[in-house]
Amino acid sequence: MNIRYLHTMVRVADLDKTMAFFRLLGLEETRRIDNDKGRFTLVFMAPPGQPECLVELTHNWDGDDGLPSDSRHFGHLAYRVGNIYDLCQTLMDAGVTINRPPRDGHMAFVRSPDNISIELLQEGDALPPAEPWASMDNTGHW
Repeated sequence: MNIRYLHTMVRVADLDKTMAFFRLLGLEETRRIDNDKGRFTLVFMAPPGQPECLVELTHNWDGDDGLPSDSRHFGHLAYRVGNIYDLCQTLMDAGVTINRPPRDGHMAFVRSPDNISIELLQEGDALPPAEPWASMDNTGHW
């Protein structure tokens, strides 16, 4: 059996806000489908140079009463990053809560505006412990 990863789909309540969040992570819009008949928009985003790593953001124009919720039925999205401290600082400066700080220099968790759990993993070896991350407590859950 041949199988190939295509994308991860998540439903979003505020498309612009969610796209801005994924842009902070470094993803770019690669394709968009506006379906007038079905009254939805699909936006595909991926890291630069990695078109096979798509996230499909599905936005229903008439809303979705279940969003945002704290449902984690799909688990999380995971991205390897060049410098976990720099990215977490960029996210924090933009008002994003770092739910599980990168105390170990290796792993952090954040959530999108729609409560999508995002795991960030340091590329290569873990970075040496550094403040404010080393002493930062968890906030919420991931």
